[in-house]
Amino acid sequence: MTDPRRVVQGRGAVTNPQNRFERLAYERDPEAELDATSPETVFYRDPTRTILAKNESPDVGFERSINPYRGCEHGCVYCFARPTHEYLGFSAGLDFETKILVKPDAPQLLREELSSPGWVPQVIAISGVTDAYQPVEKRLGITRGCIEVLAEFMNPLFIITKNQLVTRDADLLGTMARHDAAAVFLSVTTLDGDLARVMEPRTSQPTLKLDAIRELTAAGVPTGVMIGPVIPGLTDHEIPSIIAAAKAAGAQYASYVMLRLPWAVAGIFEAWLEEHFPDRKEKVLNRVRSMRDGKLYDPKWGVRQKGEGIFADQVRALFTAAVRRAGIEGKSPRLSAEGFRRAPDRQHRLF
Repeated sequence: MTDPRRVVQGRGAVTNPQNRFERLAYERDPEAELDATSPETVFYRDPTRTILAKNESPDVGFERSINPYRGCEHGCVYCFARPTHEYLGFSAGLDFETKILVKPDAPQLLREELSSPGWVPQVIAISGVTDAYQPVEKRLGITRGCIEVLAEFMNPLFIITKNQLVTRDADLLGTMARHDAAAVFLSVTTLDGDLARVMEPRTSQPTLKLDAIRELTAAGVPTGVMIGPVIPGLTDHEIPSIIAAAKAAGAQYASYVMLRLPWAVAGIFEAWLEEHFPDRKEKVLNRVRSMRDGKLYDPKWGVRQKGEGIFADQVRALFTAAVRRAGIEGKSPRLSAEGFRRAPDRQHRLF
């Protein structure tokens, strides 16, 4: 499906490019009036029978993850996960933000997998791909259900999210944290609320993300800030102020990832720049290319997360100096699986 470029209220992408796996494409009548109102989000039930995904990428820091949703209504225009929607027959553009698959059976599936004699207790990431606290979670509570299971088994977890909704689960996370079994990172891309509205329209505003760091820290949950992604030529200058604001809110840890533009994301992001920041478009894209061996994306392990070259070195130095100045010592806390307990079969609890 292909759409002409257009700004859609409350959405990040300004295009809906053709799925790279599909031969059939639909084109909008160029004379038809464009509706700038936000298209309705449609939710589909995901029939998956497993919930723990296995990661084989050596540069992400975890081996197992839970993704209660596929697609993400947050609508971050830069999201590296957009191309995963093409495997479902959708577009990586507006479809990714408006056609969401939900996994209501996730908590029960997780309980079954953790109960298996073959399960080796280890840290599980929540939101390894799409955000587990996107808006519909407030209504469905699937992520909350998964955390309840993890707390029951005391299996360690860490969460990365862009949504203040994570504070709803501070009670469970605080309990797990007392056993070194929980940590949360708030992903902060910018402190500019206006920029956030067009770049990541349905995430929590930056001030609310900082409030979430403050609330989780008060609940005893090890909390950090993930500057994700750093967008060269657009947000890289904010690194010191983001680190300082996060530290003031109580963040104990900090890390960053560089902008990644795999597959369709490159075109989606380029169209967004042309629509919202045409004067900065070439500067941003040229900076990205300088970090990616002349391309908009380099998938090499160890390079894709941070980039390489003079500008990548400058960002790394800026981040290092900001962290040192703020007094933040580590990238992430050490989590422990020593408290793991094999929960008894639920049926046996009746007797």
